[in-house]
Amino acid sequence: MASTSPGYGITIRVEGSPDLQPVALITTTITNAGATITALDVVESLLEKVVIDVTCDTIDADHAQEIHDALSAHDGLTVRKVSDRTFLLHLGGKIEVTSKVPLKTRDDLSRAYTPGVARISQAIVDDPSDVRRLTMKRNTVAVVTDGSAVLGLGNIGPSAALPVMEGKAALFKRFANVDAWPVCLDTQDVDEIVRTVQLIAPVYGGINLEDISAPRCFEVERRLRELLDIPVFHDDQHGTAIVVLAALRNALKLVKKDMSKVRIIMSGAGAAGTAIARLLVLSGATNIIAFDKDGVISKDSPSEDPMRDWFIEHSNKDNFKGNVHEALSGADIFIGVSAPNVLKEADIASMAAGSIVFALANPDPEIDPVIARKYAAVVATGRSDHPNQINNVLAFPGIFRGLLDANAHKITDKLLVAAAVAIADCVSPSQLNTSFIVPSVFDPNVVTQVAAAVKKSV
Repeated sequence: MASTSPGYGITIRVEGSPDLQPVALITTTITNAGATITALDVVESLLEKVVIDVTCDTIDADHAQEIHDALSAHDGLTVRKVSDRTFLLHLGGKIEVTSKVPLKTRDDLSRAYTPGVARISQAIVDDPSDVRRLTMKRNTVAVVTDGSAVLGLGNIGPSAALPVMEGKAALFKRFANVDAWPVCLDTQDVDEIVRTVQLIAPVYGGINLEDISAPRCFEVERRLRELLDIPVFHDDQHGTAIVVLAALRNALKLVKKDMSKVRIIMSGAGAAGTAIARLLVLSGATNIIAFDKDGVISKDSPSEDPMRDWFIEHSNKDNFKGNVHEALSGADIFIGVSAPNVLKEADIASMAAGSIVFALANPDPEIDPVIARKYAAVVATGRSDHPNQINNVLAFPGIFRGLLDANAHKITDKLLVAAAVAIADCVSPSQLNTSFIVPSVFDPNVVTQVAAAVKKSV
């Protein structure tokens, strides 16, 4: 059975007769149904009835319904209410605007607004660079999306993308004290996206592009970098790539292999895959074979977009023509950013000794990590319920903290590699093991060290 998750946590209010020993009956029923109980409270106890709130993690929405049905099937138990804890958390949204200054008296108003604020505006007219010193721009990032490639949901549009962008903004604040704001655009036209972001850019110290489908994301990023004097970062590409490189540096230490000598097989050659491969090549990788939905990318593959063009030029030096299963035989590393269950147990078993498997498709990876760990020395996923989660939150807060503090105007490949090295170095030699190749997202040193590395690289 798949693992339960707090993302599908529910609280069930159940009423039962005291004669039935309802607490024991409820806990047994829920446990037998495969849920994980995290809390239990008796909210009302009378001679004729007991009311109990049980909080548990389930596998998915269907599993939550199974729990409800299993409890309802018992005579003497009545399910009064089921609350989805994730939906409760989102009521009214996850972020808000608060004032940093007191506004309690006429004096406060005179300085924060009229007439005093006019002096600040004039100062910016006299010296435009003062906009960073005297406004929110110095610590504010726009999280920009068109809703075309949101999580694993696909093209769901700007409104449905908003909860994700809110969450991203909340992470910026929590981990790096960066003020971020969702900008969900009701267009998927590249020209309109670029122009809109250009028009709102004066407010922000940086732009974080998010969940824009490939290959349009490449053009949007390229054009905005040319037009704007603030850094533009596409997290789905570069954030993922940075954390993969950090994790791989540490994994290679464990298996005592060199980046320049390993054979790397990649499944997925879209935005994330291209960015990962680029950073690996910059870090010394020389033997990458990549697969997309059409099979292996070789010198004979048709040139369709910038992503494929890059792989044609920089990968598959021996012009391998087989499938991914054949390619994995004797390979050192597998990196998947593609689709669920594309590999078989035999594929991992055929890899070289001391193999490394990064199966990063979400929510279901390319190979069950439990199976992969039977053969591979190091296994990583994109999931929080397995060790070695490749999570972008290790990268983007510290990167933007460093960019804003340095008043940076652009992002370079050197900067991206430096961020990856900083993340990897947050795992000390005494901590490094096969289940701990990247630091915890809650490690306070991560943002500090990544920000410092970024500032040094600007």
